[in-house]
Amino acid sequence: MPAVCSGKILVTGANGYVATWIVRMLLGQGFTVRGTVRSEAKAVSLREEFTQDSDRLEIVVVEDMTKAGAFDEVVDGIDAIMHTASPLHYNAMEPSEIIVPAVLGTTRVLESALAHGNLVKRIVITSSCASVMQVQDTPRVFSESDWNDAALAEVEEKGVLATQQTKYRASKILAERAAWEFTKENKDNISWDLVVLNPPYVFGPPIGRTATLESLSESLRDWYRNIFQGGKTPEELPVVGQCWIDVRDLADAHILAMNKQEAGGERIVVYGGPFKWQDWVNAARGCGAAVPLGDKSYDPAKAAHYVLYDTSRAARLLDIKYRTIMECTRDTIEDFKGRGWI
Repeated sequence: MPAVCSGKILVTGANGYVATWIVRMLLGQGFTVRGTVRSEAKAVSLREEFTQDSDRLEIVVVEDMTKAGAFDEVVDGIDAIMHTASPLHYNAMEPSEIIVPAVLGTTRVLESALAHGNLVKRIVITSSCASVMQVQDTPRVFSESDWNDAALAEVEEKGVLATQQTKYRASKILAERAAWEFTKENKDNISWDLVVLNPPYVFGPPIGRTATLESLSESLRDWYRNIFQGGKTPEELPVVGQCWIDVRDLADAHILAMNKQEAGGERIVVYGGPFKWQDWVNAARGCGAAVPLGDKSYDPAKAAHYVLYDTSRAARLLDIKYRTIMECTRDTIEDFKGRGWI
């Protein structure tokens, strides 16, 4: 399918952490945006954020994205879709509480695009490295060919007793697989191709004049707690970590995935690199933040990272440039200071 470099773009969950950055970048590049939110209150705050671009931003309330036909009207006249809306929380009892809305929210978008999205040429879905990696005790480099089947097995075996993180990972796996299966089953009838992006932890400054610490994304709340509230002990800081990407780089990756023709039909891992929480503490102190030292003997060159990713596909297809931990920390601290949070 041809790439999409102009026109009207649908962004689901447009008030979300990543989605708001996508909206800002799309508007900055001259696109017209139609965004969906779950309530009029969220629509108001989003309109206020982009007052200067009101002529090119339309906000539509979709209260329940799991209902059949939920997106039928909003896909009309759309050239590309960025589906970012998906539950991200760690308070589900039954796994179905997070899995069902993740899967149905994805398939409803695709169903509407098939039935009513005559102009749609590309759909970009925000998945996660949670659907790629598996927790393990030995170092491993994961790629787009990997799937986190261990999470599905744990949820099936333990049900409500599975960890919250595992329930979330299962929701991302099943939602992504549903998207690929739908596309395969309807390949002779669809007018668009699919791109799936798989990011890890997402950090960086939020957008939103009314944002509060309580309203931050799960990953950014973790960042704040672990850097400024002692969420990790000095013993944990140099050994606990994962992989990360700056929210602005992830937003940029969505747009690149939309306007690079060769990205069509691809699953793409995007990430800025691995980290230990001590790396962020050191960066914050380097920016002048008054945070505890942590482990002063920490040597990042000797840190053992058990999960890494092969990013050759992203480099080849998107040619994305990633911000460093220091750049992300500096900009996030500046934003938080402006809000009076630190």
